[in-house]
Amino acid sequence: MNATIRLALPADAAAIREIYAPIVRDTHISFEYAVPDTTEIAARILNTLRQYPWLVCEIEGRLAGYAYASAFRAREAYQWTAETTVYVHADFRRRGLARALYRSLLALLMAQGYLNAIGVISLPNEASVRAHEKLGFRKIGIIERAGFKAGSWHDTGWWQYPLRPPSDSAAPPLPIARLAQTPGFQELLAIGLPSIKR
Repeated sequence: MNATIRLALPADAAAIREIYAPIVRDTHISFEYAVPDTTEIAARILNTLRQYPWLVCEIEGRLAGYAYASAFRAREAYQWTAETTVYVHADFRRRGLARALYRSLLALLMAQGYLNAIGVISLPNEASVRAHEKLGFRKIGIIERAGFKAGSWHDTGWWQYPLRPPSDSAAPPLPIARLAQTPGFQELLAIGLPSIKR
């Protein structure tokens, strides 16, 4: 099986939309109501890559899943904490792709200098809870009735992954484009690949 994990490109927007559209339309997992079009997704990719990783996993040339990080909160003192997201195409679930993408994403965030990753899960979602906890995320709280989707109110749970211990230095995290120019970047991208089931 030929599998790769790489940074996303705007040209991936249509394949990403194919994965994301049923999540928006048919579930409460995403709190978006309308499926974004490919132009919007391409713009989100470019905006994310100004600072954070947006990864895609291709299997035999087909985009099978994606994961990205984003700002946890807008104020500057939060800049060492990133929120994380992962989605896998229905045809590729139960093959370790979410774990693979997350392992590579967390390795990149650590190398950039982030201290914490936060997974926000719309509940109930036992599969996502199990996936996060197997990776080492720890539940830190719930916001009750945080959003209304698919005909009912849903709580959101917050899971935290400590990327590194805090230090007295508070250098801002490195933008992903700068990290991409450093030796070992390709190895960081590939860290998750052994998690994919053949």
